[in-house]
Amino acid sequence: MSNVYVITGGSGGMGKAIAELVGKKGTVLLADVNEERLVQTKEELAAKGITNVHHQTVDITDTKNVKALADKAASLGTLKSIIHTAGLSPTMGNSNRITEVNLVGTGIVLDEFIRRAGPETVAVCISSMSGHFVPKEGPYTEILKNPLDENVLETMEEITQGNPGAAYSLSKLGVMLIVEEQAWAWGQKGARIVSLSPGTINTPMGRQEASQQAEMKVMLENTPLQREGKPIEIASVVDFLISDAASYITGTDIRVDGGTTANMAKLRAAQNK
Repeated sequence: MSNVYVITGGSGGMGKAIAELVGKKGTVLLADVNEERLVQTKEELAAKGITNVHHQTVDITDTKNVKALADKAASLGTLKSIIHTAGLSPTMGNSNRITEVNLVGTGIVLDEFIRRAGPETVAVCISSMSGHFVPKEGPYTEILKNPLDENVLETMEEITQGNPGAAYSLSKLGVMLIVEEQAWAWGQKGARIVSLSPGTINTPMGRQEASQQAEMKVMLENTPLQREGKPIEIASVVDFLISDAASYITGTDIRVDGGTTANMAKLRAAQNK
């Protein structure tokens, strides 16, 4: 049976780059909300020699959609990895929808795929450096850890007060907290779960945010490596995390942000003196 690598957000910049690497190791199953983009991505990968690629249209906030995706993955072989890149940035929706996709959607995906996990399965959830810019402990902490509880959307809407940026940062903190919370459950199956927090990455989504948010420009100007990241720089870390070389890494977040988070913390501390 072939190893199967499921990539949500599979037609996005990061998803494509990840597919290029893992597609050399086994079967790729791309999931996204847009069928046309999925077909185009499959064609782009085929042109690069990655041909064992399947795709399925999925809304990750729909439990039936996600179950169908997991069923499809099981029919293709052994689940090696679920790489969850799907999400909305602050300019892509209102606060409620951002929370629903980024937080609740992550909960739905993990809830379904842990059922399929076995020894050496790895879940990688894409978070964001923005999740590091809000306090880890707050009135939202326990809510974020349990994204499938009742009234999560209503409660988080009260906390974010309808602010898409706040919803984004807190939902991405939620991804990290969920990973920490679920490490034990995945470990009981011999599986691992990690999150990865990109900084400013040169993808269509990243460019959209940079063009519409002044804060993105400030962060880029204060990135120690003095440049945006490339999708392949995220993909290569994902490739490492799902490999045997990372076999003792679970329940944690890996920042791939050019040092932005560390430097912004220094700047804020200096400003508060």
